[in-house]
Amino acid sequence: MSLWVDTDYGFDDLWALLLLRHAKCAVAGISLVAGNATLDRVIANAQGAALAYGIDAPLYAGAATPLRRDQETAERILGPQGMTSRGRFLPRSNDAPPPRDGVAALAQWLMAPTATRQVLALGPLTNIALLVQRFPQAAARITRLVWMGGSNGPGNHSAMAEFNALADPEALDQVVRAAVPLDIVDLSFCRQVRFGPADMPICDPLTADLLGGYLDIGLSRGRDGMAIYDPLAALAITAPQLMRFERYRMKVSLRVDDSYGATTFLADPAGPVRLATLPSPICARSCLDALRTEKHHGLSH
Repeated sequence: MSLWVDTDYGFDDLWALLLLRHAKCAVAGISLVAGNATLDRVIANAQGAALAYGIDAPLYAGAATPLRRDQETAERILGPQGMTSRGRFLPRSNDAPPPRDGVAALAQWLMAPTATRQVLALGPLTNIALLVQRFPQAAARITRLVWMGGSNGPGNHSAMAEFNALADPEALDQVVRAAVPLDIVDLSFCRQVRFGPADMPICDPLTADLLGGYLDIGLSRGRDGMAIYDPLAALAITAPQLMRFERYRMKVSLRVDDSYGATTFLADPAGPVRLATLPSPICARSCLDALRTEKHHGLSH
């Protein structure tokens, strides 16, 4: 299996990448996109994670802004680092910035003669939409695009819209219209898979602080735990038997009102989109196990 990851590199994106490594799933490349934070911060997080955790897949910078809308980040929730922590943060890397055309790098990889070409998208779909626009032949070679985003129910960044959809609704619309084989792990699915303080794994200090900061997002809102997001999309690749996918037709609202970025799903056996349903009871443990065995390089002080 050949896999490419497109990410806006918050903590749960990092968690997803660690889960892929734990499952011995090779990542051919990582393209970065503005989303959780500005692209410069996303790049800094990606390079810091490479330094701290030895994630050695090639990095490429992609889109710095959405296709059309004004930029919307999650920094009011995640802070200026683009991820929360109980103490330690990712180290600062002195490496040169990664190459800037992540979309072209993804296209080049897709055109290589490999049997399967899966893409895991963990942020807004801006880079994938630009791929459809600029390199349609390469986009047509995607055998499976797994995306964490959208919601078959209420939103989280607005009352109706999930963040990754709301951050670039036009990009999502273009990808759906291009008939890219799309599997969606949506907000309503992720909210069924949670962990709390009693579930915290024994792991290295950096990971413990970052995971604790992520958990605190839920605890600070009076909840007893926090939903797991991007790692579940990675789990859809490494352990697809832990969830069921059903076919739907999907639309995203492009009206610039309270519904902007909202996704609606209509069950249809012939629908072009597959939506994750019915998570296994062991999904949360499977995600947390990837951190329990993780050891970073001890560089984040």
